[in-house]
Amino acid sequence: MDKYVNLLLFITLIATLSLAFFTTRKKGNSLYGLFRILFLLLSLHVFALILLFYLKDYGVFEENLLYIDGLSYISTCNLPIVLYFIALKYENKDVNLKKYWYLFIIPTLTIIVIYTNNFHNLFCKNYSINVSDVELGPYFYIHMIYTYTLLAIGFIKIIITSIKKAGFLSFGTILIILGASAPLITNLLASLQIMSMDTYVTPIMFLITAICFYISIFKLNSFDAVPIALKNVVNIMTDAFIVVEKDGKISYANKSFSEFLTPLTKIKVNDNLFNDFNIKNNVHYQRLIKAIEISERKNILVKRNWKIDTSKSKKFFEIDIQPINSSGKNDLVIGFLIVFKDITQHIMDIETIQSNQSLLMERERLASLGQLIGGIAHNLKTPIMSISGASEGLNDLIKEYDESIGDPEVTNEDHHAIAKDMSEWVAKIKSYSEYMSDVITAVKGQAVTLSENDATSFDIDELVKRVNILMKHELKNALITLNVKINTDKNTTLNGDITSLVQVINNMISNSIQAYNGEPNKTIDLVVDKQNNNIVISIQDYGSGLPKSVQDKLFKEMITTKGKNGTGLGLFMSYSTIRAHFNGDITFETEENRGTTFHIIIPI
Repeated sequence: MDKYVNLLLFITLIATLSLAFFTTRKKGNSLYGLFRILFLLLSLHVFALILLFYLKDYGVFEENLLYIDGLSYISTCNLPIVLYFIALKYENKDVNLKKYWYLFIIPTLTIIVIYTNNFHNLFCKNYSINVSDVELGPYFYIHMIYTYTLLAIGFIKIIITSIKKAGFLSFGTILIILGASAPLITNLLASLQIMSMDTYVTPIMFLITAICFYISIFKLNSFDAVPIALKNVVNIMTDAFIVVEKDGKISYANKSFSEFLTPLTKIKVNDNLFNDFNIKNNVHYQRLIKAIEISERKNILVKRNWKIDTSKSKKFFEIDIQPINSSGKNDLVIGFLIVFKDITQHIMDIETIQSNQSLLMERERLASLGQLIGGIAHNLKTPIMSISGASEGLNDLIKEYDESIGDPEVTNEDHHAIAKDMSEWVAKIKSYSEYMSDVITAVKGQAVTLSENDATSFDIDELVKRVNILMKHELKNALITLNVKINTDKNTTLNGDITSLVQVINNMISNSIQAYNGEPNKTIDLVVDKQNNNIVISIQDYGSGLPKSVQDKLFKEMITTKGKNGTGLGLFMSYSTIRAHFNGDITFETEENRGTTFHIIIPI
């Protein structure tokens, strides 16, 4: 064997085995697995050729060398299938490759024909290491047509995908085209005996292909989720965003993210969001990963807040996590678009308002007083009218009893019946009076706290009782059931303005009632939990959800979904109240036609 060919083949073998070993170290990505198989098949091909040339040098007859060359055909037959699988995986990463098992039928038949060639000469009539000297058999053309058709389809798919994602003139696409052309053209010319080519050229050409594809796909990110036509647009966006693959790999970050957020978060392209960070010790990463899981499971937009502390300042971000779906029938989630909106200025504006809010506080007290008066009217109107009706009933019974005195037709049973009716009316009046007493007690507590500037201490039980009393009438009129669940100690003490907190909760319950658009027999859940050092009060309805048009500015503007019946003051003021009086926060989760949950977070 020529020493230069010998050296070239050994270098190729070392290269293919090294690449196979390198891809073995890459876990959790099926594409690495396919490239691993590709490099191992190339290693087998080169090893078979080395063995073939050595045996030839030792005088083994060429017709017997076909059996050794059969080892290389195991590679030759299966390489097109592996390349085709790589193309399929780039069209749809969730494709099930097992359903393409039938592609291995022809390769299996080819190996059988090669090792039985002496009996039928279907593969070749005479064999030579030099491809141009081989006299081909009829089956070889079946093998050739199948192999090159599959190769051509695979290469075309990969090239089309590369052009769609990276652009025709990108370096990654040029590498793909060069890599696809190298083995396809040389082998086709040799198989048609247009040019002379030695057997060892084939694995070298395929090695060039594999390396070109590997560099383009994994190093140049030619197939990331952002087409080149959009990159210039997204790079001038002020909002930062990243594209995260389903396995957690960050495949793209726009210029805003790379320049401003990468130094703060240490997150950069090609990192794995699930594996490359110490998630356990960072609550914000934990919330981000959990939000990604929710977004994938429910296939919905999920919003979260993120605070980043630096040595110089604090940064506040609102994060939108939007699943990226495939175009297939099952609409599978193949990745996530995560947008970071800088709300630092908004938070600073809120803090400025809080430090200069005497006028705002006065308006809030007036609004609270108006709501309190409205609550008194709603809660006392029904029992007052009932007591009035009971009084009229008693007057009628008194008149009837007075007229019956001395009437010989009125029996003792009649007197007892009149007395029983009177007793029933008195019992009703007593019940209505007790209810009014409870309302007045609750309202008095609200009014006293409203007139005070100092924060008070109160427990969860007192808070829930006031909410129940003040919302009872509105819930009853709407035929809505309020389910209260307290998952912590009812005697847990909170410090702050209980009036303001009751007002916020009642406002959210009212919003939940209106979310049902007048539908009766619905439920609202009021849940009190303790999470870390916070009390979290959640109000959940199962109505129409919040429109996307208002979600981003829900707490930033006086916006309403109630048309002319709403002022937009409620949630805007609620957020300001919780921030100012309790140093807390309000978050929400919403899904169209599934409902909305507001979380009031209060530090203990």
